[in-house]
Amino acid sequence: MKSMAEEKHEQVNEKRKAFPQIGDIAVQMLKERGVTIKDIAELVYFLQKNYHPELTLKECIENVEGVLKKREVQNAVITGIQLDVLAEKNMLDEPLLSIVKTDEGLYGVDEILAFSIVNVYGSIGFTNYGYIDKMKPGILKYLNDKTNGYVHTFLDDIVGAIAAAASSRLAHRMENVE
Repeated sequence: MKSMAEEKHEQVNEKRKAFPQIGDIAVQMLKERGVTIKDIAELVYFLQKNYHPELTLKECIENVEGVLKKREVQNAVITGIQLDVLAEKNMLDEPLLSIVKTDEGLYGVDEILAFSIVNVYGSIGFTNYGYIDKMKPGILKYLNDKTNGYVHTFLDDIVGAIAAAASSRLAHRMENVE
């Protein structure tokens, strides 16, 4: 007879088998929304170039890919993008539909989802996230454009958070190397 812990372990393994490529799905969903790993890596470069003059885009890409391997990050990506898509299709109930479609200023759930990504690599990610969210460089400028017909209420914060987390990851690794 199996213990409760053994049964729970088997259930978790079955779920993993059902969604083995969730990371690939998350990256594909980003691409479908117009965001590439390179776009996010350019944000990492923007955040870290002054601290690491020898930094290359390749290193930034590697750190973005490292962040995207984390299940918590993958879950945030697919959840946020799905909510944006549902809002575009008017498939959320009011008042949530209007809140998400307009990216209402006092609606902080999009930032809270982003914080779940930033948290993966420690507190330095919060300052990186706050800075990049305020500056809106690169792809973030496009994602924040409310005139293009897309809803990116969650995606802009998710992309900024991935860049901030990758910057934190990079900074931690550079400290260990230098």
